Amino acid sequence: MLRRQSEWSVRTRLTILATLMMTLLCVGFGALILTSVHTERTTERNRRSHDANMRAIALLARGELASVHAEPGVAALQMIDPVGRVVAASPNMRERPPMATFVPLEGRMGRTETLCDMPVFSPDCMLVSATLAPRQDGNWIGYAAAPAHPWYVSGRLLGGVLVGSVLLIGFTAAGAYRIVGRALRPVDAIRAQLSKITSTDLGHRVPVPGPRDEIHDLARAVNETLDLLEAALQRERRFTSDASHDLRSPITAMQAQMEEALLHPDEADWPVTFATTLDSLQRLQAIAADLLTLSRLDARCAGARKPVDVSELVARELDRRLQPLTITRDLAPAVVLGDRIGLVRLLTNLLDNAERHAVSTVAVSVRAEDGQAVLAVSDDGPGIPAEERERVFQRFVRRDDARAKDPSGTGLGLPIARQIAEQHGGTLTAEAAEAAEAAEAAEAAEAAEAAEDTERGACFVARIPLCHIPAAP
Repeated sequence: MLRRQSEWSVRTRLTILATLMMTLLCVGFGALILTSVHTERTTERNRRSHDANMRAIALLARGELASVHAEPGVAALQMIDPVGRVVAASPNMRERPPMATFVPLEGRMGRTETLCDMPVFSPDCMLVSATLAPRQDGNWIGYAAAPAHPWYVSGRLLGGVLVGSVLLIGFTAAGAYRIVGRALRPVDAIRAQLSKITSTDLGHRVPVPGPRDEIHDLARAVNETLDLLEAALQRERRFTSDASHDLRSPITAMQAQMEEALLHPDEADWPVTFATTLDSLQRLQAIAADLLTLSRLDARCAGARKPVDVSELVARELDRRLQPLTITRDLAPAVVLGDRIGLVRLLTNLLDNAERHAVSTVAVSVRAEDGQAVLAVSDDGPGIPAEERERVFQRFVRRDDARAKDPSGTGLGLPIARQIAEQHGGTLTAEAAEAAEAAEAAEAAEAAEAAEDTERGACFVARIPLCHIPAAP
């Protein structure tokens, strides 16, 4: 049973298509050749029949009717007088009735018909030409018959057309199959290389063919996709490893403390043990909550987007928070289209990070600039070296000073904040600090001069596209 067309390979389908097109062309050209030759041969025989009639008419005019005879290419001749009698004929038509009864149309001197019911030539068809010869006693008619060509003209011509067509169609099929196969060879190489790639080994890349064509672009796109996939898999593995380590640390600490307390229950300080265990549980809860937030962000489960004034959102959050440090604010209206809960999470993560590292001052500013809302949160802490400013956005990455100041941190606050900014079409970067300037202004002049000689503080800047609200009519 033939397979459905959808199951055929591209090579087979293209070969069949090329073969069908060549078959149609061969049929068309073959029909054109046969028709042209048939028309040419028929015209030639009509001319010969007409010439034979004209010579017979000339003999009639000289009174030499007895000399009428067939000529090469003409099978029979007859001269019919005005009363319908055969008065002269070629030997094979003597003493026979008129071979035809049709006459030239009015105003015409000749007419040709194909007759297939002539007893003398049955079952062959004859091409009969009638020529009018006006005389004083009336109109005489000369009939000349020649064999009619079949539609294929001759077996030799038909055979030549068929053989040529079959050869041409065969060469076309073979050539198309080979050419398509050669064109698809890079695709086969890509497929073979892709089959070697597994989830544990993404190091292979598909070969990129030399000519700059569609397959070249396909191979490049496949390699770029594999690069992204490999990078994502490496991030996932690193994330899994870091998450396992960060989850295992508090669990191991709790287990050791509880085992120690159970081994020596009389010597254990149970309130301290419970407090330490509670701290570990709270850290586990924070890690689990951040992991859940990251999974939602990775799945792009964003909330409803509405216009949000970032300056108003920052003002409310600052008014709500306890402020053990000096927090300066410089807020200008800047409306974005975003998820309010997500933006609050971005802000709180930046504020928590700044308060964790600040010595005395945190500076928060909001402004509209170049079609973006710019939120900057800076502190006057030890700062971040330029070479590590991008690394702090990696998941579970914590600098040594951060671990010392806050052992309960998860290392996920800044990655979550950046992902929220990116989901809003924006960016989050670490830049040179601004809060140090505010701290220096509050200190003595000599302390400010000393601070100018060192790079202090860190500044995180989020940029999110502004929301253009149409003016009310």
